[in-house]
Formats: sequence, C-alpha cells, structure tokens
Amino acid sequence: MDSNFYSLIESRMLSDRTATCLILRDGAELSYGGLAALVGRIARLLVDRGIAPGDRMVVQTEKTPEALALYLATLKIGAIYAPLNSAYTEAEMAYFIGDAEPALVVRDAVALAGEAAALEPLDRSEPRSADDVAALIYTSGTTGRSKGAMLTHGNLAANAQALIEAWGYGGGDVLLHALPIFHVHGLFIALHCALLTGGALIWLPKFDEKDVLRMLPRATVMMGVPTFYTRLLAQPGFERAAAAHMRLFVSGSAPLLESTFAEFEARTGQRILERYGMSEAIVITTNPLVGDRVPGSVGFPLPGVGLRIAGGEDAGGIEICGPSVFSGYWRMPEKTAEEFTADGWFRTGDVGRADADGRVWISGRAKDLIISGGYNVYPKEIELLLDTLEGIGESAVVGVPHPDFGEAVIAVATGKGDEAALIAEARARLAGFKTPKRILFVEELPRNAMGKVQKNLLRDRYAGLFA
Repeated sequence: MDSNFYSLIESRMLSDRTATCLILRDGAELSYGGLAALVGRIARLLVDRGIAPGDRMVVQTEKTPEALALYLATLKIGAIYAPLNSAYTEAEMAYFIGDAEPALVVRDAVALAGEAAALEPLDRSEPRSADDVAALIYTSGTTGRSKGAMLTHGNLAANAQALIEAWGYGGGDVLLHALPIFHVHGLFIALHCALLTGGALIWLPKFDEKDVLRMLPRATVMMGVPTFYTRLLAQPGFERAAAAHMRLFVSGSAPLLESTFAEFEARTGQRILERYGMSEAIVITTNPLVGDRVPGSVGFPLPGVGLRIAGGEDAGGIEICGPSVFSGYWRMPEKTAEEFTADGWFRTGDVGRADADGRVWISGRAKDLIISGGYNVYPKEIELLLDTLEGIGESAVVGVPHPDFGEAVIAVATGKGDEAALIAEARARLAGFKTPKRILFVEELPRNAMGKVQKNLLRDRYAGLFA
C-alpha cells in the first residue's frame, strides 16, 4: 500500500481542480489544479536532476506559492524535505548542509519553478511506506548542536487527520496563513488541515497587522503564535466586528499569556484555542473545539496520543507516544536512545502536570529553552558565541518576559565592553531572533554549590527589563 503523504493530499486536491487553493496578498488566486500542475513540473525537474527517493533537499527560501509547490514536489518524488529558517546566516547554514548532506540546496523556489515551467508535469508519485522519512526538521539542543528530527509520511498523515477531526476542519474553511513555512506550525499544522480538506488559504508572506486585518473578513480560521494576537490587540481597528465571522483562532509554538487570552475574549468575544506541540511530534495536545478552553492549560492529548507524567505526582517530565511521534534524530542513534524510555515513550524535555480531568498544564522547560516570537532559541549556542567576543568573560543567556515576543533573549556576562557593538557583532553571526536584545554586565554570575550558574535567579532579577 502506498503511504506517500503527497498521494493523500493529491487525492483531495484533484477532487475539484477548479477550487481555489491560494489567495495571495494582492488578491490573485491559484486553483488546486494549478498547484497540482506546478508541483508536477517541479517534481519532473527534480527527477531530471537526479534527485532520488531518500535524498535530502535543504530549502532556505522565501514564502511563495512556488515554495509550497517545492515542498509538495519533494514529498511526491520520495525525497526528504529539510526546511531552514530564512534568517539563518551562512555560518549557520554550513552546519546544516554538512549534517544533512543534501542532494540539492534551494535558496530561490521561484527561480527553480521558472526552470521547470516548460516541462511536462510528472504524474506518478513515488510509492512510500508509512515509516519512510518525509521531512527533516532541525531542532537545537542545549549542547548547541542542532538535531534533525526525522518525521515520516505516517507521522504527517496521522497528525493531520487527528487535527482535522479535533478542530472540525472542513472544505468550507478559509485559513488565514501568515506563519513561516520553515517551521512545523506553518508547514505542517496549518497547511495540512487545509490541503487535506480542499479548503482555501489566504497566503500572506509574513505577519503584518494591516494585511491581516484587511484579509481577515475572508477567513474563517487563523492559526498563529501569541505574538500575532498581542499585535492584533494593539490595533484600534481590531474589535468584535472584525472577528465576528471567524470560526476559530488557534495559538501555539509558545505559551499564551492568560492576560492575552482574557483581553482577546473581552475585545472579540472569541476564546483562543491553545494547543501544545513540538518538532518531534507536531501537535500533542489541544483545548477542545466544543467545551471549555481553559486559559493556562494546553488541553487534552489528541486522539491516539499517549501522555504521561514521569517523576512526580504534582509535576514531572512529560512523556508521549503515538503515531505522530518522530522516528529518531538524523544520524544520532545515541541521542535518540537517550530521549526514549525503555518502553518506547519520548521524553519531551518539558515539565508539566495533568489535572483530574486529564487537562495538561505546562509548568516549565527542563532545558532552558527560550521561545521568542514563536521561535525556539537555545541558550548554549548563543553563549558559545558570546564567550568568544572581546570584552566578554563568561555569559549566561536567559529569556525574560516581553510584551510583544513573549520572551526576549538577553545575556548577562562578566567582563566589560560596548553593549551596542557586541550586539551588532553577534547579529552578524546569528539569526536575528537569536541575537540578545540586551547584554548586561555583572561582577560575577550567581552560582550554586556545584558551581552551576543559577539562571532562575537571573530570570527573576531581570524579569521587569521590558515591562
């Protein structure tokens, strides 16, 4: 049986070739038939270039219809799609390219599609099993070395179908899509719900408050990170009437502040549906479509997802199993074995609890992960760089509350230097979302009896920095 995830998407895409798939920022539209043809031509080009099943495709490109078609074409031919943040520097890209050893690196999907414009579309999709890897999603670790999470065709299908059921997603829905597509939120969670039901997507290149407010009347569903919602609430024109036609607002990728939840409901009458996920398992839990969406809780495990709390009655490590849990880390068998329990459950690295009703509450992150504007930032990578800069003795990077980004990256360091110059130097070597917004100098870093820096004290000390 062919379990190529694109075959499943294509069966829905071609059920009505004339139906609108993408609505672009300028109002132009692309039909499902038009997208299928574009996918076929790009797939033909890739095969002609010798891309074979199992080959990796590293993609760092702007969000365009051609970029979407490239993703689907990669699935179609059985290759492995490895999307990377468009903000990554050349130094950062060198690591990913060296690790993935791709058959092709694509930096401009529009140009690639132009090369394929005169080709005959490839009809046949490469048969794949549910266990074949479809995507390689890089997620960093506290060691600073990024890990490639291998997600299979079966993982993608299982999670998408569970979300469609949980969120009541249908062909009449129109999704406002302002998320990036180098991240599982925009590439998998939002995209797959629409494509598998034949719904339309309002395809915005990025989140811009004015564009979102202008296009919102055409939408029924919006998926975003908490920053999207705080920025909408800052717009005077975002009132109850602006959201009256909307069926569902979903938030993920970072914790949604209870104050944002409450203000959004007061302004619009809509209760944001918060969910919890990660690169290694896509969506794990969700608040209910029908029933109480409790602020602060990430809801219940999706159907088919097992979730348990290890190491404590009140709170402990969150462990999961199920058909959407990834197959392991690319070329890291030891790390894969370390992150799975003897009975096959994945240790998420998050700490939380489940209440008597089964609702899940996330209480912290075991590995000091910072989530800024919906993007994961791992302190160790930044500390390793900062500690090489002239004027810095030793640094400790933490996240502190920020009204727009949820958390802001700051560095506390020993030594003495020009803060602005050091930030500029770091920015030249790091993606913007990783670059510290402040570098604060101290005589010494707080340490415990074992000599470990007490980052909790730093977070507390600078919690009001951006208040």
